[in-house]
Amino acid sequence: MLVFSLLLPIGSVSAKEKKIVYLTFDDGPSQNTPKVLKVLKKYHVVATFFVTAQEPAYFKYMKKAYQMGNGVEVHTYSHDYKKIYSSTKAFWKDHEKMNKIVKAYTGHSSKIFRFPGGASNTISRHYSHGIMKKLAKEAKEKGLIYQDWNVSSGDAAGATVPYKRIARNATKSGNMNHCVILMHDMRTKTTTVKALPKIIKYYKKHGYAFRKLSKSSFQAHQHINN
Repeated sequence: MLVFSLLLPIGSVSAKEKKIVYLTFDDGPSQNTPKVLKVLKKYHVVATFFVTAQEPAYFKYMKKAYQMGNGVEVHTYSHDYKKIYSSTKAFWKDHEKMNKIVKAYTGHSSKIFRFPGGASNTISRHYSHGIMKKLAKEAKEKGLIYQDWNVSSGDAAGATVPYKRIARNATKSGNMNHCVILMHDMRTKTTTVKALPKIIKYYKKHGYAFRKLSKSSFQAHQHINN
């Protein structure tokens, strides 16, 4: 199986592959992005970055990540819940603003995205009742795919969650054949970078292939609560 997968373009999936892990990073790029990329390169694996415009000084790393074979997709431009979840129009305006930046740095237009808070978030209720159901429907109509996650590293629980805890959380996947792992790429997530080698080694040891998310990938969708 390993030999066969090496013959494929990076990020593609073989029909013979039974266990696939998708490492995903939200909220970058940041000063931690080059550190994450260094780890990915060392272990010869790829990931998917769901990016924002919170730190423009690090936009150049979107290009580098993409050139290395990683996925670079839209999270949002502002990551401002009150703004993006005030209306579907506001959400798509923000989304398209970030997509233009992604295209400018990578040359590709993002067809995959991740909702801030995930599709299951309930914070959006404070700003627009039922908006998540509407956005999910409109995404499909636009030919876009949203990706949640089915394994969380828990690194969002604090600025610097202990790296051993992050690694432990990220490897609690049981016997799932498709693992979409949520991690973050903000400047404060130094312990996420430290935990990353342990996470990669675990999934390699257990026979997982590492892939970036694509339109044909397994879709991790959470229950929509608004």
